[in-house]
Amino acid sequence: MNRQIAKLTIVFMTIFLMLFAQLNLTQLIRAKEYKSDPSNTRSISMTFTEPRGVIRTADDEIIAETISTPGDLKRLRQYPFDNLYAHITGFISFEYGASGLERLYNSYLSGTEIEVRVQNASDLFLNRNRTANLELTLRHDVQLVARAALGNRLGAVVAMNPQDGAILALWSNPSYDPNSFSSHDLNRVDDFRDDLLSDTQNPIRSKAYQESYPPGPIFSVITASAGLSDMTIIKDRPIYPQVGYYVAPQTNSPITNVDGKICGGTIYEMLEESCNTGFAQMAISLGPTILVDTAEAFGFNTELTIDLPDITKSFIHQPEFYEPNLSLLAQSGIGKGGVSATPLQMASVVSTIANGGTFFSPRIINKITTNDGEVLKNYRPQILDRPITKSVSEELMAILSDSVERGTGQSVQTEGVKVGAKIGTVRVENSSATHNWVIAFAPVTNPEVAVAVFVEEGGSEGVYTQGTNAGSIARAVIEASLRLSTSTVNKP
Repeated sequence: MNRQIAKLTIVFMTIFLMLFAQLNLTQLIRAKEYKSDPSNTRSISMTFTEPRGVIRTADDEIIAETISTPGDLKRLRQYPFDNLYAHITGFISFEYGASGLERLYNSYLSGTEIEVRVQNASDLFLNRNRTANLELTLRHDVQLVARAALGNRLGAVVAMNPQDGAILALWSNPSYDPNSFSSHDLNRVDDFRDDLLSDTQNPIRSKAYQESYPPGPIFSVITASAGLSDMTIIKDRPIYPQVGYYVAPQTNSPITNVDGKICGGTIYEMLEESCNTGFAQMAISLGPTILVDTAEAFGFNTELTIDLPDITKSFIHQPEFYEPNLSLLAQSGIGKGGVSATPLQMASVVSTIANGGTFFSPRIINKITTNDGEVLKNYRPQILDRPITKSVSEELMAILSDSVERGTGQSVQTEGVKVGAKIGTVRVENSSATHNWVIAFAPVTNPEVAVAVFVEEGGSEGVYTQGTNAGSIARAVIEASLRLSTSTVNKP
């Protein structure tokens, strides 16, 4: 009898331990997995009945907050600046869950994260409504200028601190108002969502980091980086022929320069003048392995580790693809031939050049704090790679500075500060329109800001725009970032 009782005790103890282990596995180890699952709407529903932390910018503007309201749904999530930060904060919806930072950091903002709920031993026995707040690296003044400068044009603006990868501005047009998702009027929410999803301009997706485009001539800074790093190219040689077109191997279709101009010369002259024919030849002489390896060291073919969901990778073909397709290798050397990049990616490229060749991971979160101000987590700069040496970086910075002073980048000239920039236009396939790009940094002597501007269909073929529309946008963002006296902050 005693033996049977002992065996039964062991069985029950085993079952108890298994249940205890499963409970802890669910509550502690798998909690984050369950909370971040978009199909788990329980924690999202709590947003409309419980307190929720705020999201604020580096200059202390609150861009997402929860207010008390009468009725069954006691609280309402609000976004004070409407569409200005929609692609960053995302939205909270009673019906459709969450997106953006609201989704990724829901457990902190809602206070369900274990380190938010339990900060000392007494918290194990008390029921406290604790939440956490997000502080971003974004600066509200720069974000406002980015939106105002781009205006009604379709496109994106990204500004970064090259010294640590902190994003100062991330704007994409078109955008949307996340307040329409958080409304208590569910019929209104349904109508808004239907309109948003049927919009052919797809405003719910950010052109800054969720869409990619042919980078065109601005990709030549990567081709130049590959040549300078490999020592295939040096300051004064080779000297590429002055031509108006170049026919790459394995094709009869010529590569031409913008508006049919004739150009060539040294790498300095070609970058200053945005010489497609020269960089196409350079790509062929480098070969696919060197070009692709350099592009990948700058972040191509890898999802950038920014704290936002659904990042689109920038793309370049693998070396083996080019062996039977050398004509596409030549095209890739000038940012075509299947190469695509997000504005965030190109901001990271110019940021790396401006920072002595150190590639910092772009980041948008500065820190997480409790609602009483205690810092739970600080986000430190993270080095991803060093694609070029400091000496190569200095050479490129000198060339890009000359481009602004006397080359094609003159539209980016900024009063009171020396700027380096590369601009370019890319013909839209099956269209006479062109995309405009600018990548820039300033001041040249000690860069504090790196900028990428993309204007979708911002020009037309046959007109020597060379990114002039985008140039004025980049200049305005640089002025705001450096707080120059010439800058003007346009309030919403």
